[in-house]
This record gives sequence, C-alpha cells and structure tokens, in this order.
Amino acid sequence: MTKQWVYKHKLTLGGLLVVILAIGLLASCDRSDEGKTVSVDTASGLSADASAIAAERGLTPENITAALKTYVPSGQHDEYIMFSSGGHSGQLLVIGLPSMRLLKVVGVFTPEPWQGWGYGAQGTMDVLNEGNVRGQEVRWADTHHPALSETGGDYDGQWVFLNDKANGRVAVIDLRDFETKQIVKNPVALIDHGGAMVTPDTEWVIEGGQYAAPLGWEYSSLENYAEDYRGMVTFWKFNRETGRIEPENSFALELPPYWQDLCDAGKLVSEGWVFCNSFNTEMATGGIESGNPPFEAGASQRDMDYLHIINLNKAAEVAAAGKTMEVNGFNVIPLETSIAEGLVYFAPEPKSPHGVDVTPGGEYMVISGKLDPHVTVYSFDKIQKAVAAGNFETDDYGVPVLKFEDVLEAQIEVGLGPLHTQFDDKGYAYTSLFLDTQVARWALGGAYGELHEEEDWTLVDKQDVQYNVGHIVAAEGDTVSPDGKYLVSLNKWAVDRFQNVGPLLPQNFQLIDISQPGDSLQLLYDMPIGVGEPHYAQIIKADKLAPWEVYPEVGWNPHTQSKDPNGIEAGEERIERNGNTVEIWMTAVRSHFTPEHVEIKQGDHVIWHITNVERAYDATHGFSLPGYNINLSLEPGETATFEFDATEDGVYSYYCTEFCSALHLEMTGYMLVEPSE
Repeated sequence: MTKQWVYKHKLTLGGLLVVILAIGLLASCDRSDEGKTVSVDTASGLSADASAIAAERGLTPENITAALKTYVPSGQHDEYIMFSSGGHSGQLLVIGLPSMRLLKVVGVFTPEPWQGWGYGAQGTMDVLNEGNVRGQEVRWADTHHPALSETGGDYDGQWVFLNDKANGRVAVIDLRDFETKQIVKNPVALIDHGGAMVTPDTEWVIEGGQYAAPLGWEYSSLENYAEDYRGMVTFWKFNRETGRIEPENSFALELPPYWQDLCDAGKLVSEGWVFCNSFNTEMATGGIESGNPPFEAGASQRDMDYLHIINLNKAAEVAAAGKTMEVNGFNVIPLETSIAEGLVYFAPEPKSPHGVDVTPGGEYMVISGKLDPHVTVYSFDKIQKAVAAGNFETDDYGVPVLKFEDVLEAQIEVGLGPLHTQFDDKGYAYTSLFLDTQVARWALGGAYGELHEEEDWTLVDKQDVQYNVGHIVAAEGDTVSPDGKYLVSLNKWAVDRFQNVGPLLPQNFQLIDISQPGDSLQLLYDMPIGVGEPHYAQIIKADKLAPWEVYPEVGWNPHTQSKDPNGIEAGEERIERNGNTVEIWMTAVRSHFTPEHVEIKQGDHVIWHITNVERAYDATHGFSLPGYNINLSLEPGETATFEFDATEDGVYSYYCTEFCSALHLEMTGYMLVEPSE
C-alpha cells in the first residue's frame, strides 16, 4: 500500500468508521437525556426530529453534511480566522471559519463609530490624518489586498497590512488589539493596486502600482505618454520593534509605463526575489470620446505582456548605496540604474494577466491571463539560468526580456477567465475562473508530483460557484506550508443567492471543502458581504493569534502601545484650569464616570482624558459627547484623549454608549458650558 494511497484515503476511511460507529450506537437503543426519550431513525442516523426537519425543508444528505461541517456550537470557537479587505468600506473584515461568522469590522481608512475610530480620540485622528493626500482629508478607501505578517514564510499572527487602491496608501494593523497603528501615503504614485504582500520575514511590504502616470503626481500630456509616464513598485521597510513602516528606509523602482498589477514575494528557493505581473504593455491611452480605441480594447491587443522579475535583495543594496533619485522626498531607483545593476528582468506572459502566485516552495510562479484559458507556470531555476546565460532581447526601454520558452515550465488549460491561484498541502493548485464561474483544481508537477497520483500539470476538477469569482483564498494558502482544509471563493455577483435587498446586492463569499484529494470539492456555505466590494483575503490558523483580552495596564495608550502619562487610577480624577485651557482627567467604571459634572466657559479650549479602569474581560465603555462630534470606545485599561474648543454654550449630557451593566442608563454626566460675558 503506497504512501499516496494512504494519504488519499485516510480521511474517507476515518469518516466511514465514525459513521458506522455512530449509526450502530444510535440504532442499538433509544437515547434518554434527563428523562426525555429521543427516538432515532436508524436508516439515516438522525433523530426523528432532525429527520422531520430535513424532510420538511427538502434537505439532501449533501446539505446536511455541509451544515455539519460549518456548524460551530455556541461557546466554541472557529478553527481559522479570515482577514478580508472591506472594499469601498475602507475597512478590514474579520471572519471565522468554518462558521463564516463576521467577528469584527476593523476601522482602518474610514471612521467607524462603534470603535470610536475617527471621532475625536487623538490616536485615531493622528492615524487617519497620516493618510491625508496633499493636505486634504481623505476618509474613504478602496481596500484590496490584506497581508498577514510572516516569519520564515509562515503567518505569525502579529500584524496585518492593507492597501488602499484609490489613494495609494498602506495601513498597519496590530493584531494584539486589532487596531490600526499607521497609514503611509505613497509619495511617488497617487494610486496603487498590488499592495500589500510581504516578504517571508516581513522585512518589506510590497506595494505595486497600477495605472502609469508621471512620478510624483506631476502633469504631462498624454501625447508624452511613452516619455513622461512611468510605472512603479514600492518596497516599504517594516520595523517589527516599533511596529511601523519606515518611509526613510523605503524605496521604489521606476518601471516602464506598463500597468503593474499584483506582486508576490519569492519563498525558500526564490526568497529575495519579487514577481509582479503587468498589462497594457501596448501603452494604450484610451480616449473613446475622441474616436480612439477604448482602454478595454487598446490594452488587450498583444498576445503577451510582461512578468516583472525583481531582485529585491540587490535592489535594497543599491538603494542603501544612495543610487537613487528623489521624488517628493522619497528614494526611487531610476530605470536606467535598475537595468545597469541587473535588478529587473521581464518574461512574456499571456494575455492581459491578473496576478502572479508563487508556489509554497518558491520553485514556480503561476500566471493567469484573463484572455487566455491557461495558467502558465514559470520555473525559478530556469529564470536564473536564463539570466545567467544572458540570452535575451530588450524592450523599448532597455529592460532585458527573457525568452518565453527558456523560462516556461508548463501550461494547463483550466477554463475561461482565469484570475488567481492558491495552493494546498497535497500538491494541488486552485484557480478562479471569472467567466466560467468556477474554481479549477489542478495538479502541480515537478517538485510536487509525488504528493498525488494524478499526472503532473493536469486539470483535476472544477467546482461551480455563484457567481463570477475574482480572488480565492485557501487556508494558509500564501505560505510555505498551506493547510489545505478550506477555500473561500470571493464572488463579485450574488444575483439570486440571497433575499432581494434592492438593486445593490451584496458580494458572496462561498466556503469550499478542499480537504479530500482528487475530484471531491464540496461547496459548504454562502455568506453575504454587504459592506463594500471585498477583493482579497488571507486565512490563518486561529491558534496563531494571541490578542490581548484587556490592555496590559490601566492607563494604556493603544496608539503608542505603552502606558499613557495621562492614564490614571480611580481616586486621581481632577479638573484643572490654566487660563482659557481646561484639562480633565476622568475615569470610567461600571456604572459611572468620575467626575459627573464638568463646568467650563464658552470659548475654553478643553483637553479631556478618560481612562477605563476596568480589568474584567469584555468590560468596554463608550463615551459620547453630543454636539461636539465626540464618540469613543474605551476597552478595559485604555486611556483616550480628545480636544475641542467650547464654541457653543449650553448643557450637554455625556453618556456611556456601551450597554455595560444593569445601570447603564445611569452612567452619564453633564458638561455645562457657561455663556461668555
């Protein structure tokens, strides 16, 4: 009996054994629970009540199996956590698997009232203001690609990064408290798309560009497109000790004016390299209103675009050596320098590609062309040999273009509209098919061929999804050691899957069981997502996360992740006046604020510190000050500070917005603003 046979059939045999035992036990007797007799349908193994419910609702055995696989009983926790972009909501979604329960919406680029994100607290306002663009407040985002921090190519559960395509920004979220700590605005490009993948030890956060433009947001006519417009990819340096991106130690690469799209970092054998796909190598500029071909036609003429192959380790050395130019004060390696230093190579890729995905061992790069029914697999070893041989031509900008046949490992016909690929632990890859509305499962070959019995590089199975799938995500599917238990299909259209809620429909996240080898994919669950248009997600084993239950100390500042000098204990509350400035130190505890009266004068500048002195798990308090747009969420131990000018006189009731106790309504106070003389 071969190892492959055992691996392929062990779950089936184990599941069969459980079923046989369960039916045997149920059939042997009626089960009594606290005096209540439960009759059992021995044919199905279900109780009479369960059988009646199944019959009444017309549930099939497959329906019941799917329900059992996703059911997480009350009080039990999910095995996996999925971090999904929130699309136009500008936020990050946290979802449990297999239950598909929405656990949290993390405030990132957009104010979020429940968490008090962007409603007065200095820390949240400081972070949101970091994302302002040319001095203008920007309070929305189109979030696309979250990336969990990694150690040795595996998710470590410490940080998650999220990009904003619309405004060229990247955010840093600390998973100790699931709060956003930093937003950086790209000074080179106004817009991005390919953020925010990370390198295997999270030294760099990768932000690919999207639509070519003059670097630094300068003006140039479209007539000068080839000369003045450029692409880019940015490498943000991340400091684990501070938990912050360091713009001063970061840099970008100037690239030809093709439209760079998604990037992925090399792993293991290919670590130190980065791979980005591109489209519109035609350099189409649109202008349908002027009789020109529209972008969708002009940017799709060629049979091949370019895979960008970047030597990140060497690029970092070049940037550190100062071989850069400055764009808005940011270090950029000029295209000529990249060519001279051997930092960038191209390889042809078919056709209008959307995404590059590196296999778990880093041996292969998988590309899908939106207008090509194949996935194309490139060999890193062959790429290195082609670079060393120097047998290449150049594009119009002098970038070396490797020969397609020199770097190609395989092509697999998977279906229409292939987009993105994920991997499991059994040597299979999964590719989303936008036009076919399916997920294709295909067998990796080469280094992965021994993991399954299928022939190398062949299509194995397809699973229908509903409808028009974009990204897909497998459990730990972007790491060096995928888990291979679940896959989620992030579908763009819902159509008839849910109750009609008007013309604007939710997205549809569908959970698929990929635990069995071969052609046995099973669709388990549909989850409506009605908060934006999510794009991508990553799934981490829940036991890798270690968030705090309460903040480490009373008086904790979540923005600095340290004790706040204005954090106080009960008994230290006070109000101090210094000229026209009034400073308040307040505590919150079930079921009162101290002080409960704050008397000030019209025109005063108010500095207000509030500390939640609770140490009990889940003992969160809110603080709302109507009339001044102040709304805070104060988790146990947290201190928050806000400031405002008391421009209007009157009597203002402040109150706790979290239903924290039986006397919640009594947790209130008065701010009295005396009119100026």
